[in-house]
Amino acid sequence: MNLEAVKRVAIAAAYHGAEVLTSNFGRALKVKKKGAIDLVTEADTRSEAQIIDTILKVFPDHTILAEEGGLKQGTAEQLWLVDPLDGTTNFAHGLGFFSVSVAFSLMGDIVVGVVLNPQSGELFSAIKSKGAFLNGNPIRVSPTKTVTDSLLATGFPYNVREIINPISGRFINCLKAARGIRRLGSAALDLCLVACGRFDGFWEQNLKPWDTAAGMLVAREAGAVVTDFAGDRFTPHKPEILATNGHIHQQMISLLNLPCIMSQE
Repeated sequence: MNLEAVKRVAIAAAYHGAEVLTSNFGRALKVKKKGAIDLVTEADTRSEAQIIDTILKVFPDHTILAEEGGLKQGTAEQLWLVDPLDGTTNFAHGLGFFSVSVAFSLMGDIVVGVVLNPQSGELFSAIKSKGAFLNGNPIRVSPTKTVTDSLLATGFPYNVREIINPISGRFINCLKAARGIRRLGSAALDLCLVACGRFDGFWEQNLKPWDTAAGMLVAREAGAVVTDFAGDRFTPHKPEILATNGHIHQQMISLLNLPCIMSQE
């Protein structure tokens, strides 16, 4: 299959979805709750419709798994994973850090990934075994050798209140060890920021396949190591993701699995 052609369609779909987001950003929109802190806006569904329409015009028999619309069944070997708005809470609050994420899987293997930040204009893309790119320029992970010198990123799952102890324990362990931690609100972009060396590592749990599929490929193609918290190879259906520049990976695994000891000072 011509993966360059697939990538072009993924990029076109991402831009069409982004047009919807940009035209609605900062406007009063209807916001619904899928959970206590899990939001969906009109822009999510409209963006998703544009993305799916763009894909199906070229590949009408492909399967699409999208965050809001669920599964549209087609050929089993060819699957698109679509997040029309990764960072809905940011978007709903007028905070300009969110993305459109489009990935393509061939026979169960993610082979194309595209992540677009509509506000910055940064387009991250990758084809398996062909490297990762930011606006057409090759990118690589950082050379940072230790967690002490690292800037990390994380996110909190929608059920964070139910599992606050392990979440806060991992956060505290990493906060004690690292130069700093950021929580920006879009896992797809966090993975891409590891890919281009702005973050040295990122971890999160209880994400969905459409959250991680495209960013995972971009990160790996830029030289990142992407596993679960135990160090086993990550796939988008796993509940835990750890992506680093490789140099700090074992240190991060240790921190994520250490019991948290609160300082008494």
